[in-house]
Amino acid sequence: MYERKDRLYRKAKAQGLRSRAAFKLEDLDRGLLGRGHRVIDLGCWPGGWLQVASRRVGPGGRVVGIDTRAMAPLGLPNVRVLQGDVCRDDVIEDAVHELGGLADVVLSDMSPSLTGIRDRDEAQASELVRRALGVAERSLRPGGSFVCKIFMNGEYRELRDAVARRFEHVSTTRSEATRKGSAELYLVARGLVPAVDRISPE
Repeated sequence: MYERKDRLYRKAKAQGLRSRAAFKLEDLDRGLLGRGHRVIDLGCWPGGWLQVASRRVGPGGRVVGIDTRAMAPLGLPNVRVLQGDVCRDDVIEDAVHELGGLADVVLSDMSPSLTGIRDRDEAQASELVRRALGVAERSLRPGGSFVCKIFMNGEYRELRDAVARRFEHVSTTRSEATRKGSAELYLVARGLVPAVDRISPE
């Protein structure tokens, strides 16, 4: 049975976290986020992942979140939020500019707005993975890392292979904070192989 206000929801509220999803990133991190890192968080609303990333990168790091929805300020000096569409080149260029250089890590916890029509929902979820990969290819430094939500559907293998072609090591994992019965998984990719179409870090 789906329970929105479950144990992790209550724990997040008690710790001042914006969402229970913050515990997913804590679980997935495993050394990806380091002190001084530059991080882009795609689909950052309501801000739980931003809070975790902010703490992990420390005062010398920088985190830029992007979402189409407006978000109440987090009050974190090393975090900036851009309201915009991750499909727009100018939005991603602004994010890299705010970081002061190419990202060390790109995060994506983006999910589609579900319609209840399976084929449509799966197609939208897969498109979000492609969008996130496109951002990672352009905005990550060589050797950078990428974490992306993915669903176990008919396009899973094709999408995983697309990520594997651009990174030296890719694994699939399920966060312990994911609700039971969910088809949600995460791709964790390390070691971006550089391409010629990256954003200039100037």
